Amino acid sequence: MPETKNPATELASQYIAQVTGDLEANLKEQERIGTEITTLQEQLAALQHDHDVLKSMQQALGIATPPNGSAAEPESAVLPSPRRKKAGPAAGEKQKARKSTATPAKKAAKKPAAGKPAAAKTAAKKPATQKPAAKTTDSAKAPEPTLVELIRRHLAEQKEPRSAAEISTALGEAHPHRGIAAKVVRVTLEGLVAKSQAERSKQGRSVFYTAPASQSAAASETEAQPEGADN
Repeated sequence: MPETKNPATELASQYIAQVTGDLEANLKEQERIGTEITTLQEQLAALQHDHDVLKSMQQALGIATPPNGSAAEPESAVLPSPRRKKAGPAAGEKQKARKSTATPAKKAAKKPAAGKPAAAKTAAKKPATQKPAAKTTDSAKAPEPTLVELIRRHLAEQKEPRSAAEISTALGEAHPHRGIAAKVVRVTLEGLVAKSQAERSKQGRSVFYTAPASQSAAASETEAQPEGADN
């Protein structure tokens, strides 16, 4: 009797050890996948944040994005095979059937509608009057200027250097519906400086921006010119 129990006990202990090992491996795999998911979620959130910042910078710089066109069909598209003609009656029978069906229709079309007054006929012949298109042109609104144009105008109107915070505050008060952010204004100003459309100066740790000398001179001349100088 003891000889028959020993193999069963050993088999049971082997199953217990195998199940225990599988459970430990399963838990470790779950922890590894959970860590990877957390890392990927953090990377996705960072990419989404960078995407929003880049989109706002693109709008601030006035870069036009091309419309998403439909994908061109490949040249090797398989053309449908022509349909086979079904077997039908002979050609002579088709022509006879067409003549028999066409003649009553022609006769019916030639007969005028009975009881139709002449006034209705003349009214039907009159073309519909077209409404003037003045309202559509008047209602069309001019497109709003971009943030680049607003900043350039603001700098040209100022006689002293202005910081990015001062410019964003002034533009935000003048255009509250635009939702202008100070970070976007700063990036736009640096872009204007790179294009020689604005000048940058430092006073201590603060950075100030001004319009180019040519634009400032042109703005001062237009302000100083009297209204009746052209006459």
